[in-house]
Amino acid sequence: MRRYGKPEIFNSDQGSQFPSSEFVKVLKDNAISISMDGRGRCLDNAKMERFWWALKYENIHSSDYRSLAQMRWGVQSYVNFYNTRRIHSALDWGTPEAVYGQACNRQPMNYSKSGVFTPIF
Repeated sequence: MRRYGKPEIFNSDQGSQFPSSEFVKVLKDNAISISMDGRGRCLDNAKMERFWWALKYENIHSSDYRSLAQMRWGVQSYVNFYNTRRIHSALDWGTPEAVYGQACNRQPMNYSKSGVFTPIF
């Protein structure tokens, strides 16, 4: 909240950290509404569930990261690849960056710190 400000609502799945009393207390103490997807309702957030699947199976499980720094760089590189170079059938074989740029009626922007995805592991 210090970095991005206080949200009006916090939406999550039922991962063990989110319904914990400590986490819920922080939200309530800051008057943040809590929205939680139903148990077993992965379709409530299908786009993000699909992204996490892709990250795990296309990057993390197939990489031999030797340090946290390598993993951070690798995951950031994959996110950049996923958004700027990986085509998606649900986007009519476009990339999220291209579709977003068209929707905003402007040129796509590079929002990644790591640049173009280049597998090194």
